Parts: sequence; structure tokens; C-alpha cells
Amino acid sequence: MASPEHDLDPVREGRDPVDDIFHILDKDGVRLTVDDAVATVTLTNPAKRNAQSPALWRALTEAGRLLPGSVRVVLLRAEGKSFSAGLDRQAFTPEGFDGEPSFLDLARGSDAELDATIAAYQEAFTWWRRRDLVSIAAVQGHAIGAGFQLALACDLRVVADDVQFAMRETSLGLVPDLTGTHPLVGLVGYGRALEMCLTGRFVTAEEAVNTGLANLAVPRDQLDAAAHDLASAILAAPRDAVIETKALLQGMQGRTYDEQRAAERQAQSRRLRDLAGLGD
Repeated sequence: MASPEHDLDPVREGRDPVDDIFHILDKDGVRLTVDDAVATVTLTNPAKRNAQSPALWRALTEAGRLLPGSVRVVLLRAEGKSFSAGLDRQAFTPEGFDGEPSFLDLARGSDAELDATIAAYQEAFTWWRRRDLVSIAAVQGHAIGAGFQLALACDLRVVADDVQFAMRETSLGLVPDLTGTHPLVGLVGYGRALEMCLTGRFVTAEEAVNTGLANLAVPRDQLDAAAHDLASAILAAPRDAVIETKALLQGMQGRTYDEQRAAERQAQSRRLRDLAGLGD
């Protein structure tokens, strides 16, 4: 996790003098830019509908590690008509990706090796829920399989009216393994999540909003503006209050009602002391 003292000197060479945006990373279909308290991660391979690969996952993981401590909100967006069409089908070929083990190679490895490889892939999907950040996915067009799970990795989702979510892993003989099952069940419930995963059907913008899968649906040409408006609304609140509130809500599922009440009291005590200038 980057600290507020994260060294930005190497980044300044990528500074855009017009809009004061720092270009921190641009590789393997992922671009990271930072504008003060808002970072934007963009998927940049629209020709392949932002299909995903191990190289892209490593770049996403790196983006999370490079975030300056000043960042409070991370926007995830994608160029082109589709957010992400999921795993690049080249992964299913015998040769796989250049310089990468194929799925067949992975299957031949030991249990420990296979587990470690999948865990490394998952790292691209875990940092979005860090308590010191709020992440917002702006999703248009197809968000399938790994694309759906990447959108689910974020705290909030703003979708275009043409969005089509689908979890297609089961139809390929696989399971969703990129951290998407936990948030999906939490958002729409076990029964609906199971039905979505087993049938692989498309979920439209209207259903996404009605079931809690998306926070807001807007016309396609308003997607980026809507995501930035949501970011601005979040930034209007003091950072520590946002962090404490997110921690309260994230921890709720693991607590009883009385334990949650206690957590609320403890968090509010910290906030009151901080506002009174008596905090640590």
C-alpha cells in the first residue's frame, strides 16, 4: 500500500502540462493517470474488446501498487464499445500467450504451483477494495467473465444503458475465480448469483440497477461524466470519515448486530476525538 509520502518524482516526466495529470503507467493494455485525489485506470485495448490476459493482470496489480497516497478515489474505465469481453481466448490454445504458461501447462503443475499462480492473478482484483480508497467502475457494453469480475472488484458501479454483464466461466467448464463470487452474492443474493453464473445469461442495465448490481445507469455518452460526478460527491466528505464508514460497512457481514453496534461506537469515538483535536 502506498503511503502519503509516495515518491512522485519518477512520475513527473509523464506530467501533462495542460491538465496537470500525471501519467504513471501505460503498459499491456492498462493506463494509470492521477489528477490530485482521483486516479483513473483505463483498459486500452479496444481492438480486442479489452480482453484480459496474465500480462494485463500484472499491469493492474502494478497500478494498485503505484497509487500515490494522495489518491482517494479510483475510477476504472475502458476504451471502446466494450468494458471487457473477458479472458482472451488465446489462453485456451495449446500454446497460450507468448512467455506465459498455457492452461494445459498450469494443469500439469503441482497443487501448490497452480494455487500460487491463480492467487497471483487474483491480486489484480483485490486492491480495489482497500479501505483508504473508494473505487468506481464505469462500465459500458460487454462485461463478460473476467470483465464482469473486474467490475465487481470495485466498490461502486456506474453503467451505460447498453451494458451487458455475463458470467460465462461455467459454460467453459470453469468457475469464476477472480474474486467475483463474494461481491456478486453480497449484491444480488445467493439464488440470483447462482442463476447468473450457471446460465451465463446477460444482465442488462435495468436489471443491474434494480438488483443492486449497479448504483446508477446513464446514457452511454454520459458515462464518464456520471462517474466523475460520483467521485466528486465522495471527495466532498472528509477522508477519515469516508475510511471509517467504509470499514464499518465492509466488516458488517462478519459481525453480529451487537458487534456492529460496538464497532459503530468505537468508530464514532475516534471521529469525535479527531474533530476535537484529541486524536492520536
